[in-house]
Amino acid sequence: MHTPLITAEQLQSLLQQGAALKIFDCSFDLMKPGLGRQQYAAEHLPGASYADLDTDLSDKRSAAEPAPASGGRHPLPDRQRFAQWLASMGLNAGMQVVVYDRQGSSFCGRLWWMLKWCGHEAVAVLDGGLAAWQAIGGALESGPGHRPLPGTFALNSPLATLVTVEQVERELHQSQQTVVDARAEPRYRGEVEPLDPVAGHIPGALNRPYNLNMDAQGRFRAPEELRQEFLSLLGGRDPATVVHQCGSGVTATANLLAMEIAGLGRAGLFAGSWSQWCSDPARPVARG
Repeated sequence: MHTPLITAEQLQSLLQQGAALKIFDCSFDLMKPGLGRQQYAAEHLPGASYADLDTDLSDKRSAAEPAPASGGRHPLPDRQRFAQWLASMGLNAGMQVVVYDRQGSSFCGRLWWMLKWCGHEAVAVLDGGLAAWQAIGGALESGPGHRPLPGTFALNSPLATLVTVEQVERELHQSQQTVVDARAEPRYRGEVEPLDPVAGHIPGALNRPYNLNMDAQGRFRAPEELRQEFLSLLGGRDPATVVHQCGSGVTATANLLAMEIAGLGRAGLFAGSWSQWCSDPARPVARG
C-alpha cells in the first residue's frame, strides 16, 4: 500500500505490472472553475478519471438532502453520498488510489483526505503531480475520459477527523486545540481577501502557508525539514491538538499531509474553514 505519497517511478512500475489502480486527476482553478476539466481533457495519466472540486468533492446544492457534512464555500458532501460516488467511479474496497493535480498538490489533497474520511487508507498523492510524471516520460492520454464500470466500495469507519465549526468555537484559546491556517500571509493578516466577505483569521490561529511544504519542483520537502518547521511553529504545543484550516477546507490538506509525512500524525481538518467561520458576524475575527 502506498500512502501518503507515491513517486512517479513507483506509479509507473505499478501500471507496468498491471496492478489494480484507481487514478484521479483533481486539477482545478478557483478563479476559473472550468479550467481543470479542460486541462484534464488536454492530457491526463492513462486511465485517470476527473474529480471536480466543485461538483464531485463538494456539495453546493441548495436544500441538499442529505445535508452537506460541513459549511463553507466548498461544503463536504455527506459521507454516504460521497461513498456512492466513489463506487460509481469504479473504486473497489482495498484498491490503491493515486490522486494528482497540476497545481502543486493544492487540490488533490482534498480527495486524499476525503478517502481517508470514508475509511479508505490505500490512497497516495503523486508527489510532484503531472509535472513529475512528465519528467520521467510517462504516457499520457487525452479526451474526456470514459465512465468506468461501477465498483464495490462501501463506506467504512472514518480514518480522518472532521472538526466542526462548533468544536473550533467551543475550544477557542484552549490548550486542547491549535488551529493552523494554511492561507498566504496577507490573507491571514487580513490585508487582502479575494474570496470571502470578511478579512482576517480565527483568533489564536497560527499561520503556515501551504506552499512552504513544497520544493522548487513541486514535490513535498524532506520529512525531517517539515518536522523541524512544524515543531518550531507549534512552539511546544502537542501536534495531536492541531486542527488545519484554510479558506474553504481545500489547501489546508497540504499542511495535513505535510505533518503526516513529517511523522507528526494525522491532524484534524476544519473543513468549513475561514469561509464558514466568517459567515457568522457573532464569531470573533483577528487581524495582523
